Amino acid sequence: MSNGKSKDYQSGTKNDKDSTNIRKTYLNFSFYKVDSKWRWLNDIGKDEAAKEFSSLIDVANTKMKVRTYSTVGLRKESDFMLWSISDSIEKIQLLTSKVYTTVLGKYIDASDVYLSAARPSIYSNKTTPGYMEDELPLKYNIVYPFIKSREWYLLPYEKRSEMMKEHINVGRKFPLIRLNTSYSFGIGDQDFMLAFETDNLMDFQELIIKLRETQVSRYIVRDTPMIVCVHKKIFDIIKSLG
Repeated sequence: MSNGKSKDYQSGTKNDKDSTNIRKTYLNFSFYKVDSKWRWLNDIGKDEAAKEFSSLIDVANTKMKVRTYSTVGLRKESDFMLWSISDSIEKIQLLTSKVYTTVLGKYIDASDVYLSAARPSIYSNKTTPGYMEDELPLKYNIVYPFIKSREWYLLPYEKRSEMMKEHINVGRKFPLIRLNTSYSFGIGDQDFMLAFETDNLMDFQELIIKLRETQVSRYIVRDTPMIVCVHKKIFDIIKSLG
C-alpha cells in the first residue's frame, strides 16, 4: 500500500490537470542590511542614490514582478527586502548583480536569501496564491521559512489530507489575510516559503495562535524567523535609512 510520500514533491495524479494552470514561477526573498557608513553620505548623494535604485526597480518590473518592503526597526539583521517573482532564476540573479553596481549597493549586504517555486497544492485546488494574481500588495507581509518533520511525509496521504483540511479551514476564517505559499524542496534549505499579506497585524497574530492549535502543528520543525515587512516604495525606504 502506498504511503503517498511522492505526492508532496509532485502534483500527484489528482492534481496533474491543475499543475498546467500554474506557470513556471520562481520566488526570491532577499533581505539586505545597510552599512552604518551610509548615514555619513551627504543628503544630495543619498537622493541621487535613491533615484538610481528606484529606476533600477522600475526597469526590473518590466521583466518580472519586484515588490519592496521596509524592515527598519523591526529586525536587527535587515533593513529592507526585495521580493522578486520571475519565470527565470537568471533574471533574479541579474537584478541582484545590478543592485550591487548601484551607489547603495556598495553599502549593503544580503542578510538572508530564500528561494522557492510555485506549485499546485495537493490538498486544495480552491486556493490561488496571492502572487499569481494582479492584486495590489497589502500593507504588511510576514515572511518565513517553513519545515515539516520527516515523520509528516511518511504518514499516509489520506491522514495528512484530513489534518490539512482542519488547517485550511482555520485560514478561511481570516478572509482578509492573503496567503502566499511556495515550495523550496530541492532548491532551498526549507520545505516551503510562506508570505502572509495583511492590512492588520493583529488579525495575523490571531491566525497564528489558532493554527498552533491544529494537528498539523505537531509536525512543524521550524517556522522562524518570522519577518514582518512593511510595503513601501523603494525611494521612501532608502530615504528612511538615515
